[in-house]
Amino acid sequence: MAQTASTHQRDLTRRYDRVAGAWGDKMRTLGYFDGYLGFLSDPASEPGQAGRVIDIGCGSGAFAEAWCAIHGQSSDMTLSDPSPAMLERAQAALARRGVQATSHATGLEGFRSDQAFDTILAAHVIEHFAAPSQALRQMRDLARPGARLWLVASKPHWCNAIIWFQWRHRTFARDELDQLLASAGWRLKTTYSFPSGPPSRTSRGYVAEAI
Repeated sequence: MAQTASTHQRDLTRRYDRVAGAWGDKMRTLGYFDGYLGFLSDPASEPGQAGRVIDIGCGSGAFAEAWCAIHGQSSDMTLSDPSPAMLERAQAALARRGVQATSHATGLEGFRSDQAFDTILAAHVIEHFAAPSQALRQMRDLARPGARLWLVASKPHWCNAIIWFQWRHRTFARDELDQLLASAGWRLKTTYSFPSGPPSRTSRGYVAEAI
């Protein structure tokens, strides 16, 4: 019998719980933290208004931490992740930078907010959704008009074929993701090619604006 989407997400959360202890160090060793710093500070990407920031599927907090390293301690940061173990480590990583983040142990589909966000961070999240267009629409529903989405998604490469055996994620060609963003209420502003290391082979960055 095929896994349902909810069963897959619960299994994925359990696996992330198990590896959470070493995940932050692994992200740094493989160059993802440095890659995120480069993406978030790329001069080709207008920074927009930081304002209220949420990191969806924050994992151990590498993307949110990179954001705070660039924008400082005053960031109004919210973290969301269905893995409590990952969320705990993300909070600790930001606390070491003096940022007290609000956290929610939930997936995107269960997250609610009374206020819209100005910046949405989402690194390697939509790969795990059965309906990525719906996930991008849910992100759009959390954003104010003109808000920025900083998205990192897996791209077609043989390295991702290997990673798939563990995580069963999907990859996106640039044009495909451009179309998904447009159908979900986002306008693609620019893309970013990670210059070196594993991120250069596995990932591509996208900056989109809520319309």
